Amino acid sequence: MGVHKEASADLQRNYPLYVEIGLVLALLLLILAFRIDIRAERDFEIVMEQQEVVQMEEILQTEQQMKPPPPPRPPVPVEVPNDAIIEDEPLDLDASLDLDEALDVPTPPPPPSKEEEREEPEVFIVVEERPKLIGGLSALQEAVEYPEFAKKAGIEGAVFVQFIVDERGQVTNVQVTRGVHKLLDEAAVEAVRKMRFEPGKQRGKPVKVQMSLPVRFYLR
Repeated sequence: MGVHKEASADLQRNYPLYVEIGLVLALLLLILAFRIDIRAERDFEIVMEQQEVVQMEEILQTEQQMKPPPPPRPPVPVEVPNDAIIEDEPLDLDASLDLDEALDVPTPPPPPSKEEEREEPEVFIVVEERPKLIGGLSALQEAVEYPEFAKKAGIEGAVFVQFIVDERGQVTNVQVTRGVHKLLDEAAVEAVRKMRFEPGKQRGKPVKVQMSLPVRFYLR
């Protein structure tokens, strides 16, 4: 026990000395390090290969213009001598004309047919002489047959009928322009169809004339 205590006491007593020795050694190493020739390190250089630089140029697109074709060359004029005389060819005036020879003449068109010649006569509304009803309006009213059903139902009134009187005084194209009842309209048409007229005239000739008459149905 006593020996161990003496050794530890010696270490504690010599500790500052050891620290000084360590500092001296460290200072010597630092001086040596600064005095070492580091030129060799300076001579060492890294050579980098220079890369080839590629320059990109922008290419402008050009428009190809189509040139128009050159105009055609004018023809080369040919000179004609003024003294040149054109000989007239003799005409054969003694050629005989064969009258019996058939001439190439186009055939005439065929004559128009009778149906084409027939033209639909004009229908007049106003004429110099209007058609005259034979027997007058009384004859028309006498020809009217009053329907029994219309009588029982009390249907009455005036039916206006339009028609055409042809060149012979006959009635055609009968139609009702203003009616009252279906039964009365049919009876009025039948009565007008039975009538005969003296045809109307224009410039002294009988013509077709359009007319209109009322047919009356009244209960007494």
